[in-house]
Amino acid sequence: MAAAAPGGSAAGLCPLLLLLLLLLPAALPGMLPPRDTPSRERKELGGLWSFRADLSPGRNAGFAQRWYRQPLRQTGPVIDMPVPASFNDITQDPSLENYIGWVWYEKEVLLPARWLQDSPSTRVVLRFGSAHYYSIVWVNGVQVVEHEGGHLPFEADISSVVQGSPGTLCRITVAVNNTLTPHTLPPGSIQYMTDKTRYPKNYFVQNTKFDFFNYAGIHRPVVLYTTPSAYIDDITVTTTSSEHVAMVQYEVSVVGSTAYSLSLSLRDQEGKVVATGDGPEGELKVLNPNLWWPYLMHENPGYLYSLEVKMQAQVDGALLEDVYTLPVGIRTVHVTSTQFLINGRPFYFHGVNKHEDADIRGKGLDWALIMKDFNLLRWLGANSFRTSHYPYAEEIMDLCDAYGIVVIDECPGVGIKLPESFGNESLQHHLAVMEELIRRDKNRPSVVMWSVANEPASELPPAGFYFKTVIAHTKALDPTRPVTFVTDANYALDHGAPYVDVICVNSYFSWYHDPGHLEVIPLQLTAQFENWYKTYQKPIIQSEYGADSVPGLHSDPPLMFSEEYQKAMLKEYHSVFDKKRKEYVIGELIWNFADFMTNQEIGPSTH
Repeated sequence: MAAAAPGGSAAGLCPLLLLLLLLLPAALPGMLPPRDTPSRERKELGGLWSFRADLSPGRNAGFAQRWYRQPLRQTGPVIDMPVPASFNDITQDPSLENYIGWVWYEKEVLLPARWLQDSPSTRVVLRFGSAHYYSIVWVNGVQVVEHEGGHLPFEADISSVVQGSPGTLCRITVAVNNTLTPHTLPPGSIQYMTDKTRYPKNYFVQNTKFDFFNYAGIHRPVVLYTTPSAYIDDITVTTTSSEHVAMVQYEVSVVGSTAYSLSLSLRDQEGKVVATGDGPEGELKVLNPNLWWPYLMHENPGYLYSLEVKMQAQVDGALLEDVYTLPVGIRTVHVTSTQFLINGRPFYFHGVNKHEDADIRGKGLDWALIMKDFNLLRWLGANSFRTSHYPYAEEIMDLCDAYGIVVIDECPGVGIKLPESFGNESLQHHLAVMEELIRRDKNRPSVVMWSVANEPASELPPAGFYFKTVIAHTKALDPTRPVTFVTDANYALDHGAPYVDVICVNSYFSWYHDPGHLEVIPLQLTAQFENWYKTYQKPIIQSEYGADSVPGLHSDPPLMFSEEYQKAMLKEYHSVFDKKRKEYVIGELIWNFADFMTNQEIGPSTH
C-alpha cells in the first residue's frame, strides 16, 4: 500500500468526499475486457464502416434529419472509413484534417442465429474500446448508449433491440463529436471568427492548451460479445506477499440472479492449480509464489497467473453457467520518503513518455506499430512509461502486464490551464473519469501509480481544492496505489503538490529555459530537486526532459536541434540523475519516445 501523503489524511477529506459523491452517479457496472470463454463469444467489427461528416454550419443536420433512422447511405454521400482509426488523415479532403463537430459512422452486421434464438438466456453487448470525444450510439434506429470521454471503453446491452429477428442485418450507427470545452478532459474552447473580411462565413477553430493533435474517430476495437443473462459483471483483485506466501484477495459481482454460486481456481503458467476458493469474496493462499517483476529486474519478468471464475445461477428455473478468466500478477507497491518499492525492492523508473500516434492511422489501434514500440522499448532498456496524456488502449496495457513494463497510468487531464476548468462542472467530470479509468485498469500489475493530470495551472488558488478532491477520490477508489500529477509549476507556488505521494516534475533546462546554454543544467536541475525535496520530503521523478533534434543535423560545437546538442543535453541531465538517485530521485522519463503530430504552428517544438 502506498504511503500516505503528508497533509492529505483521509480523515480530513471525508466530509468533502461525501458531498462530492452525492453529486456522482451510482457505482459503475463492471467493464471486464471481452474474452472468449466456454460461456462467452465475441464478434469483432473492425474493417470498413460507412462515414459521413456533418458539414452543415451548425454541425446539427444529422440530428435534425435523424440520420440514425435509416441507412446512412440514404441520407447523402458516404465514404468508406477504417475502424479503428482516426478519420483526419485517411482521405485527400483537407476539410477533414482539422474538422470539428459531429461525424457519423455506420456498420451493418449479421449476428449468429444462436445469439438470437436463445434470447431468454443470452445477453448481447456492444462495446467500444474508445471513440473521441463524445459518442451517441443507435442500433436499428434505437439509441442504446452515449458516452463522454475519448480514451475509455463504454458498452450497451442491446439484447432487447436485436433479439427476435434472426437473419436480419443489425445496423449500428455512431455519432462522434470531437469538440472540446473548458469542462471536458482535455479542455478546449471554440473560437468563432466573425471578421468577414478575413474569414469565411461560419468560420471557427478549436483552441487547446496541450501540445498534440486532437485526432478523432473510433480509435479502438468495436466488439459484439455475449454472456448468459446472469453473468459475472466485475472482478476486483489485490495481492500481498511475504517471503514464501502470497495472498490474492478477490471480490466478484454477479448480475442477473441472486441465487448463484461461485468457484475460483488460480492457475500458474503451466496450467497447475495453485489455489482455489468459492463465494463472492475471499482470499487465495499461494505458496512459493512467482511474483510479478518489472522488466530487467528479474530473469522472468511479467509473470501472470490465470484466475478462472465460474458462476452457476438459477434463472426462471434454468441453470446458467458463466466463466471468465482474469490474468493476475502478484506484486506489492510501497512508497517511502526516498524510494519506490516493488515487492519490497527499490525500483527506478528508467523509461519514456509516449503518445498513441502514427501517420495515417492517427490514434487508431495498430498491432504492427504496437509490437514495434514494445520491441524498441526493450531494446532501449526501458522498464516503464507514462501514458502521456490519456489512458492507452487495453491491448497495450495487456502487453505491459505480460512483458513487465511498469506504467504510470494517466487520465486525460492535460491542458487544465483556465480558471473555469477548475470549477464544479469540471471537477465532477474529472472524478467520473477517474472512476472509469480505475474500473478498467484496477487489476493490472503493471499499473503502479495513477496520474490525475499533466502540467495543470496548479499555481492558481482553486487548484488546491480541486486536486485535494480528485486525489482523495482516487485514493478512496483504490487505496493500494500511490497517486500523483505531473507539474511544471514552481515548487513554492504549487497548490496541488501537498496531496500527491510522488513528486513528478517536468523541466527543460537549456531548451525552453535558457535555450542553448548547456552550462546551466547542473546548477538548475540540482536546485530543482533540492527545493522540491526540502519542501515536501517525497520521492521525485523527472517526468519529462529532453531536446528536439533533426535527424542528420550535425554541429560542432553543439547547436540547438543538432544531434550533438541533444546528446550533450542528455549527458548533463544524466550526470545529475546519477547523483540524486542515490538520495531521493526515483526515476527519469524522457520526452519523447517517438515523433508525434501537433497542430500546425510556428514556434518551439519538442516533437
